[in-house]
Order: sequence, then C-alpha cells, then structure tokens
Amino acid sequence: MPRSRPRSPLPPPERSTRRHFLIHALAGEPACDQRCNMPKVLISDELSPRAAQIFRDRGVEVDEKPGLKKDELIAIIGQYDGLAIRSATKVTAEVLAAATNLKVVGRAGIGVDNVDIPAATARGVVVMNTPFGNSITTAEHAIAMMFAVARDIPAATASTHAGKWEKNRFMGVELYAKTLGLIGAGNIGSIVADRAQGLKMHVVAYDPFLTPDRAREIGVEKVELDELFARADFITLHTPLTDGTRNIINAASIAKMRDGVRIINCARGGLIVEEDLKAALDSGKVGGAALDVFAVEPAKENILFGHEKVVATPHLGASTTEAQENVALQVAEQMSAYLVDGAVSNALNMPSVTAEEAPACAPT
Repeated sequence: MPRSRPRSPLPPPERSTRRHFLIHALAGEPACDQRCNMPKVLISDELSPRAAQIFRDRGVEVDEKPGLKKDELIAIIGQYDGLAIRSATKVTAEVLAAATNLKVVGRAGIGVDNVDIPAATARGVVVMNTPFGNSITTAEHAIAMMFAVARDIPAATASTHAGKWEKNRFMGVELYAKTLGLIGAGNIGSIVADRAQGLKMHVVAYDPFLTPDRAREIGVEKVELDELFARADFITLHTPLTDGTRNIINAASIAKMRDGVRIINCARGGLIVEEDLKAALDSGKVGGAALDVFAVEPAKENILFGHEKVVATPHLGASTTEAQENVALQVAEQMSAYLVDGAVSNALNMPSVTAEEAPACAPT
C-alpha cells in the first residue's frame, strides 16, 4: 500500500517559478534553477562563523552582511535562495515581495515573530526555526531571574556597591516548598519544571497541548489557567506569542492571583500588559517581576524601568556562548539540507520531510 504523502500548507507550486522550486526540492533535485550553479544564502544577522563554513562545506554559497537596513536588504534579497536570521532582521511582506528567488528563511532561535509567516507561505517560502538549541540556556535564565526577584539581588547589589550595607532592607522569600506555575510546558517549560523540582518546589502547569501522560513524565500537576493563578507563588511564562496568548497576564488575570505573587517572563513581551503589571506592583498585589522581554524591543524606555520591584534584563534568555553556537550551526545544517537535498526539518509552514522521503513526496 503506498505511503500517504504529507500535505503542505504552501500553495500549489505551479503558480510561480519560486513555488515551482518546491517540486524539485521535494524530488531531491538540486535546489537551484538553471540561472545559477549553487544555492546562495544571505546571513543578515550576527551568527557564529562556523555557520557560514557549514554552508560552504555543503556546497552553498554564502554572504555575511549583518546589520543591513531595511532598504538595503530589499535591494539585494532577490539574489538569494536562503536567508539566515536571528531576531534583528524583520522579514516583512515587503521584504518577501522583493525576494524573487527566496526558498527558505532560517531563524537561529525559537521565536519567529519577526517573520511574516503568512506572507512567506503565500510566496512558497519555507520558514524554519531551531526550537531546541537554546532551550537549556533560556530555562536557566528563567530560574536565575526567579532567584533574583525572590531575594532582591539586583537592588541589593546596587545598594552594596554604593556602600550602604542595608542588610535589613532586603527581606526575600525562599523558593523551597513554594508553588511554581508554568504557563507553557514545552521544551523550555519542562526544563524549568525539572530544575524547580530540584529546588523542592511544587510545579503546576497550564498548557492546552500537555497530555496527562506527559505531565506525569515531567512531574507536574496539570491545571486550568484560573487554578494556576489562584495557587502559584511564582508564575513563569514559556509560551509563544499568538492571538491566544497575547496579553494573557492582564488586570483581570492578576486579580485572580495570590497576593504577593512574583511573575517571571523570559518568553515574549506581548504576553503581559505592562501597564496592568505596573499597577499591580504599585499596589503590592504583585510582589515582584523579573522580565527579560518587553512589548517593544529594543526597549530604550519602558513604563516598568526603574521600578524597585522589577528585575530587568535585555532579552538575554538565549545569550550564552553555547546556545548561540548551537542555534547557528543548527540553522545552517537545516537550510543546507533543504537547499541541497530537499529535506525539511523544524519548518513552521510545511511538514518535515527527510532527504530519503523527498522524492516520494514530490507532486505526481
């Protein structure tokens, strides 16, 4: 019995030369048309030099041009089959319209809110990310931020450096025996749960995709969102920014929380209504917040900056040497595999396909 073929949300490839490329890629043919000798990739954000070498070793031509302005990117993007990015490059519909030969966008990292995925899909461009390369690093940062807000470490550091020795001013709380509420229990959330259990915390989790078996496997109690709000001493967010999660922390949800709750966000800034959080911090309803992400970034100013109960870092969740190396190498491997062999992995708008399966998935 013939194997069923994975269906792609991409439009019919016959509608344009660019989409026609997908037929050849899925058939395992070289991902380059007759106008060029090899696929060509632009790296438009800072990546490890080893990423460029991976492309070259796989037979992909590569240009490294980090820091391009929007108009500069639009002017040259038509030359490239692939675009490798981090968070700085904004792959908008306007950029995609100019990308007449683009086949794949590779995000070195998890978040793809800087990529217009519907516009990419409409133009037959595969969008990939690297969801596992910085999971440990981001989870560790969330734990570090939880410690920092529990013990007022940044404020105590500044006070001590100033020679004040305000030992009685900084009265923190223990993590031991506290309840941690996870909003999102995927790759990062499950690692946070593991580390929190090592601290002897009780972990409850809200995640619509978390099965009872998986909850037992990672040692968390699956609950509904309102129950999490009511029970958690600490709440940490590990969910993508979608229409369903945007502003999930707001005045109404904060009203359901325990007095003195501490909130940690190392996921996406748009998950929290910052004005509502500030009001709750001012009133004492929320005992503290540790934020690595903000609604507008780069955050040169923010309503929460300077608040004595807020620990803030400049989107450092993935900023370790190990994580940046991992995601850079992974995105180069994935994009090369697609451009050269037609293999698809970690795509957000197309099913995964191995190089061996690619010929069988080609349209007949």
